[in-house]
Amino acid sequence: MTDLLYSEEEEALRAAVRDLLTDHCAPADVISRTESDAPHDRALWKLLADGMGLAGLLVPEERGGQGASAREAAVVLEELGRAVAPVPYLTSAVVATEALLACDDAELLAQLASGRTIGALAVGLHTAPGAGVTAVRAQDGTLHGELTGIADAAVADVLLVPADDGGLYAVAADAATITPQVSLDLTRPLASVRLEGAPGRRVGAAEPAVLRALRAAAGLLASEQLGVADWALTQTVRYLKERRQFNRPVGGFQALKHRLAQLWLEVVHLRAAARAAADALATGEDVEVRAAVAQAYAATAAVRVTEEALQLHGGIGMTWEHPVHLYLKRAKADSIAYGTAGAHREALAALVDLQAPVQPSVRAPLQAP
Repeated sequence: MTDLLYSEEEEALRAAVRDLLTDHCAPADVISRTESDAPHDRALWKLLADGMGLAGLLVPEERGGQGASAREAAVVLEELGRAVAPVPYLTSAVVATEALLACDDAELLAQLASGRTIGALAVGLHTAPGAGVTAVRAQDGTLHGELTGIADAAVADVLLVPADDGGLYAVAADAATITPQVSLDLTRPLASVRLEGAPGRRVGAAEPAVLRALRAAAGLLASEQLGVADWALTQTVRYLKERRQFNRPVGGFQALKHRLAQLWLEVVHLRAAARAAADALATGEDVEVRAAVAQAYAATAAVRVTEEALQLHGGIGMTWEHPVHLYLKRAKADSIAYGTAGAHREALAALVDLQAPVQPSVRAPLQAP
């Protein structure tokens, strides 16, 4: 039976992470970082990974980690989403870590679990579980090729690169040419990775490792999207209670109450989908179905809530100084990360043996003689 409720330990973890982010990840600081050449907050990452041990949550204790489950990682991602924290937790502590858990490289896995080494799976952020993956050419122990759309590659110490011989290779980031790409979400920058004879060490088979990593990413990304949407709704309700017009709070107007009620339902449904996906990843039951359901719903729900939040904030919501634009951009970027909602609906239809509706044929117009 799926348990969607948070345990006492999970709530305690949430409180600890939220307190740390409140003290060290103010919205104004995040906005300032997006305007700089160093969008990643390495000091915050050190506090989360080294100070709290969160980088190794998904790694078993005997392999140097905390031995927690995806449920705890989901709680962390919720709070990071609420703060749009510019740290590589999803890409290193979840995606790269899950890829290594499918391989047999205890040393590198322990390094990622410590947080002192940051990893990135060199697969485009848009790639859905089970989709085709671009591979580089392996030749005499060196790798050749270019990969694009790699999230957090700029801050990574090691890249996990799939090659055309079926292997997954660990490549030192300084052996690759990493070029920043234009990204809508400046708190999770993208980059292209070019390998020109870069030495690589095979750590395992690429296909099962990448599939496991992307499936976990899709399922746990919903928790980050939940955090983004929950922040947007909470701040919007607070603003509408304070903003006054015609000598009364704007939030008292019936039309706005109805819009807020609809947004609350969106967030509640999103929470259920995200928790179900996290529980499935923790227990190993119905992972494919629940991850697909979570992303099919979360991708559109988070965007809808943040769009409404920006509009309901009025003129101040359109300013660069207000952080709501960070949340809208994160929601929009997340909506295509690890597969679009449409891609996950197609995958879900196949998983439950549901045929897509037949499109009506369109007759060609008559041609004049």
